[in-house]
Amino acid sequence: MNAEHLVNGFELIPGGRRALKSLPVVALALVLITAAACSRLPLASPDGTVTGAGSGPGPGPGTGGGTGGTGGTGYSGPAAANADVLSFQSNLWVNISGSDRCGGCHQAGGQAPLFARSDDVNLAYQAAGPLVNFTDPTQSELVLKVGGGHNCFLASAQDCANSMATWIKNWIGGTSSAALGIVLTPPPDQSVGGGKLFPLDSSQFQALIWSPILRRFCSDCHRPDAATPQTPYFASSDPAQAYIAAQPRLNLNTPSQSRFVVRLSEQFHHCWAMAAGGAPDCPGSAAAMLAAITSYADQIPVTNVDPTLVLSRALSLKQGTPASGASRYEANVIAKYEFKTGAGSTAYDTSGLAPGADLTLTGIGWVSGWGISIGAGGSAQASPSASQKLSQMIQSTGEYSIEVWATPANVAQSNAYIVTYSGDNTHRNMTLGQHAMQYEARTRSSNTDNNGAPALLTSAMGVFAQASLQHVVLTYDAVNGQQIYVNGTYTGDADPGKGGTLGNWDSTFALVLGNEITGQRQWQGVIKFAAIHSRALTAAQVQQNFAAGVGERYYLLFNVSSLTGVLQSFIMMEASQYDSYSYLLRKPRFISLDPNATPANIPISGIRIGVNGTIASVGQSYVTVNATLGPPSYTFASGQLLSNVGAVIAADRGADSDIFFLSFDQLGSNLHPFVGPTITNPPMTADNTPRPDWGIATFERVNRSMSAITGVPITSSTVSALYNSEQQSLPPASRIDAFLPAQQAAITQLATAYCGQLVDTRSLRDAFFGPGLDASITATSAAFFGAAMPNTTNRGIVINALVANAIGTNVDTTAATAAHNELDALLTRIPTLSSTATVSQATKAACTAVLASAAVTVQ
Repeated sequence: MNAEHLVNGFELIPGGRRALKSLPVVALALVLITAAACSRLPLASPDGTVTGAGSGPGPGPGTGGGTGGTGGTGYSGPAAANADVLSFQSNLWVNISGSDRCGGCHQAGGQAPLFARSDDVNLAYQAAGPLVNFTDPTQSELVLKVGGGHNCFLASAQDCANSMATWIKNWIGGTSSAALGIVLTPPPDQSVGGGKLFPLDSSQFQALIWSPILRRFCSDCHRPDAATPQTPYFASSDPAQAYIAAQPRLNLNTPSQSRFVVRLSEQFHHCWAMAAGGAPDCPGSAAAMLAAITSYADQIPVTNVDPTLVLSRALSLKQGTPASGASRYEANVIAKYEFKTGAGSTAYDTSGLAPGADLTLTGIGWVSGWGISIGAGGSAQASPSASQKLSQMIQSTGEYSIEVWATPANVAQSNAYIVTYSGDNTHRNMTLGQHAMQYEARTRSSNTDNNGAPALLTSAMGVFAQASLQHVVLTYDAVNGQQIYVNGTYTGDADPGKGGTLGNWDSTFALVLGNEITGQRQWQGVIKFAAIHSRALTAAQVQQNFAAGVGERYYLLFNVSSLTGVLQSFIMMEASQYDSYSYLLRKPRFISLDPNATPANIPISGIRIGVNGTIASVGQSYVTVNATLGPPSYTFASGQLLSNVGAVIAADRGADSDIFFLSFDQLGSNLHPFVGPTITNPPMTADNTPRPDWGIATFERVNRSMSAITGVPITSSTVSALYNSEQQSLPPASRIDAFLPAQQAAITQLATAYCGQLVDTRSLRDAFFGPGLDASITATSAAFFGAAMPNTTNRGIVINALVANAIGTNVDTTAATAAHNELDALLTRIPTLSSTATVSQATKAACTAVLASAAVTVQ
């Protein structure tokens, strides 16, 4: 195979399967990269022996990854015959040959195959070969065995499988330059089953759910004529309207998953008393609702799927090919947390480098799709002894990278540590944290103190930290110092401490996620992946790992061979759990696993997604697909992309049970235009909600008002850049009842920018305040604005100008007086809060307080 083929698409492999090979980051999301993992360096223990997986000069006793359990106890047999045997010995054998692992049975004279024998590593190598899938290590017999629970050495069979797969990948990577790829394996052949559909007649709904529960307990709010009406109107006095509104909240196939039940059982939403005079009883309310829905669902027969529909074959989410992480660059990973266990109090280090720095979870919950949720009081901490490998490996290279996929719970938390390797609040080796809307980095080096100061903060104007899933990477090397990347892009913030040596690191510290060892640097949010690298990732490697994505994602292969006449042809979609109630499917693509098969002008149109025998009623993003399959759009290397968008489809029975399929208006010569159910729109009701007679200035008015008040032109580069980046966060409509805290935060940011330009530009400052500030602009605010009597006049320079320009003199004096008093109190108080605050800083603060206030924004 030539190099161009390797770079530009799939590689056909034996057995009718297909491997996705490397592409540039900008290439198709379908084609992923898995760089061969570089072999690991062994760690020297205090007695001079070698532990862990490695590619050092010779074999040694190993300490298995994951739990840090005992590996081989010393090897004195024949030396490895070649480099591949040595890589096998250093990466796989050393981790499985211990008596508490595979070596307990699969030793010389023991149970065949003897792949863990300790008398001759060359014979162990020969025995291990048939048990390893060199194309797709995750499908190796060794991985499948421990993943099925066979002699699993960790609390979780999934983590045993992950560790075994990592060791095999490290072995293969130790002597091969070939890239490993995701292998697309056809799912089991499965027909589409039936499901339950809502009947047109609503009488059973009225008798079992609407009358005894919804009208009785929910009608105070969920009806159009309520005192404070709240949609949806499933408690409407019109049963037809209520039936339509209730259907999306009823799960006929799995009643316990109905939104009505979940709202009561898990979210405690307006529960009712089960006995007269009693207290609200959420478990009892949920049980009553579940019983009613179950009784209703039992009256509805299973409707077999319409045999005239043009249907693909079916499969479940987990019958797809795992999609996430396979294209990652991990040549120097020394600790890795994928959070696949999903339960328990331990998150396992699946880096394959022993000892495993497993994390003990305290006050932490697991989230679906692989991840942990850290709340107040929560942390995930490794032991100091297991963390010691971090200082050993990083000090030997003088570089490191911290990589996380994380979702901050909010953008207000500060001094919040996402990942830290430290001893207490003032002593650390390295830390990645959040400081409101900025990310913070601290590294102890020859150029910084024991607390990693001066710290690197991303630009406040960049607002890089957001309450959304982000890929954040902190890299460190002696030349560039600390650099932070967010979602694959360098923030551009220079390290004030620059580079330095790491010889002063403390090996007694511990690795912690979500907090400091002291529990006093709480970070709250979700972490879906974390890794520590012993090298600084390059910009290209960061982008590669960002493009690889995170979480539990699968490639679903919907078999359409019988419809297209093309051998091994599929519609492939990337699928994941979007949340507890839905799935995200994206980027449908036609592919064939047969390199000799080419579609010849096959029409395809109207793709719909179905779950458990029923076409989903909402979320159908691909009904407008209308294409012809074949060259030049189709190539074996990349298939043929049918749509770039995603679709959110409601979950039914849950990720372990839901079965997906596709329906087509046309595929090839198979034709069945889809006829959707008749939808009755609920009657329009008059909205008599009182409206306030005043509102909030919209985004463009806020911007122009601040410009008019300060004299700073809206074309100012500083102001214009911030306005363009924050425009969507500013109020889009004037309704005061739609005003959000985030909009006030954006207004304050914009006001800060305008006031900064006003005070820092002398011509603008003099035109606004007069020349009275110029001589003292850099003096302390205590001397100029303090409570001393002579300073009243100085405060008046600022206050009078702000009130006159922002509020005006031709309005009710009550507003002007109130603003004057507030500003006087602010300028007097600032020196008591910061003795070093300057006149410039205090003036900007007063200006911002006025520009961001209701005096300017309310209309």
